[in-house]
Amino acid sequence: MASSLNYSSAWQLLVATMLSAQSQDRQVNVVTKKLFRDHGDIPDYASMKPSELYNYTKSIGLYRGKSKNIILSAKRIMSDFNGKVPSTIKELESLPGVGRKTANVVQYNWFGKSEGIAIDTHCITVCNRLGLAKSTNPAKIEKIMMQITERKDWGNVTHLFIALGRDVCTARAKHCERCVLKSMCPSSTVKI
Repeated sequence: MASSLNYSSAWQLLVATMLSAQSQDRQVNVVTKKLFRDHGDIPDYASMKPSELYNYTKSIGLYRGKSKNIILSAKRIMSDFNGKVPSTIKELESLPGVGRKTANVVQYNWFGKSEGIAIDTHCITVCNRLGLAKSTNPAKIEKIMMQITERKDWGNVTHLFIALGRDVCTARAKHCERCVLKSMCPSSTVKI
């Protein structure tokens, strides 16, 4: 399973993932289509002014902070990582505006390795409803999921839980009748 964000480089995935926090992936894809067409590489972003990036990102929630962090991350990648997006969680998290979730997404989807599991709001909802966690803390949920899931599946678990949380087990409403896990879910409204 793959990310629903559109990208063709590690940098583009990093930018799209940073923009996707608390935003819809489909809106991010609309924004990044034009952004990536007009601005392709890291040095281009490192030399941008925030107001220039705002012209692209203003339809995304929290766009000012995200835009500033994208520019700062580009500068940091140029100065500290020889112009290449780093591949470890520790290095990725050292970039401005990059948290563990974003680092996990980039590491798995671009570099093909996993040091953890990306936990977003969809994953939090699904994990709690399935009884896998009793927390809204992403770090605690990630730790639990890493203990009960084989490492080779960590990246796919994220995508599967996000898809389930986006389409079936939403924060606002459960559609248990459509859920593939209804027979094992303790919060299912469908009795089997």
